[in-house]
Amino acid sequence: MKLISWNIDSLNAALTGQSTRALETRKILERLHDEAPDVLAIQETKLPATGPTKKHQTILKEMFPEYKYFWRSSEEPARKGYAGTMYLYKKGLELKASYPKIGAPEPMDSEGRIITLEFPTFFVTQVYTPNSGNGLKRLADRQVWDQRYIEYLQQLDKQKPVLASGDFNCAHTPIDLKHPENNHHSAGFTDEERKDFTQLLDAGFTDSFRKINGNVEGVYSWWAQRVRTAKANNSGWRIDYWLTSNRIADKIRRSEMIDTGKRADHCPILLDIDL
Repeated sequence: MKLISWNIDSLNAALTGQSTRALETRKILERLHDEAPDVLAIQETKLPATGPTKKHQTILKEMFPEYKYFWRSSEEPARKGYAGTMYLYKKGLELKASYPKIGAPEPMDSEGRIITLEFPTFFVTQVYTPNSGNGLKRLADRQVWDQRYIEYLQQLDKQKPVLASGDFNCAHTPIDLKHPENNHHSAGFTDEERKDFTQLLDAGFTDSFRKINGNVEGVYSWWAQRVRTAKANNSGWRIDYWLTSNRIADKIRRSEMIDTGKRADHCPILLDIDL
């Protein structure tokens, strides 16, 4: 199977916008279609609580005619048009979707952050992990989220192997960001978040990128939009992951980033696994 995961930073803007950035994002979506993944996971869709509009649906059908999709949007009491996730999957695949709530602090469970696909012999699940926020105001709630999410993945893993992807909002080790020395107290690289990610791996999961590529440095999945030189200088963070249950880690064939050229923010990540 070939799977791709991407925090798109507004599917709504990508499908209907006319800005330079929206056009860049659409070109990347076209490239992802050409990659012909079995499953495409999308985070931060920013769609309405009622899901894709008729216009969104028409454009998706034109861009991805071979695919069906599941979506989950932010709903009250969470902010509208915030966060959100979606799966596009090839027609003919045998699967069903679930939209779990993991007992996280509100309104996190209402922000449309997790969708899980159940296949006959494995699960595919995606997550858009809450950011700890400016001044780490949300760090305590984020830590509760992390623990609940670990428990959720363990529950899935007891049933059948798991492929978990998404924007985990955590650079796990110092080689996962360009300037670790300057970010020790920044959201996404705190001791607490990194410890939680270690606990997640210790719960029975493998970081597919490190499994395949070892301790290679300078490979990232996110570059700050607000820093104009971040992408040009490759001053990035690796905060997007494909994780697998340990017992199927030997089936991973490729785990890599998909280049987005000059476009900053997240890049898509690809997993090729022999299932």
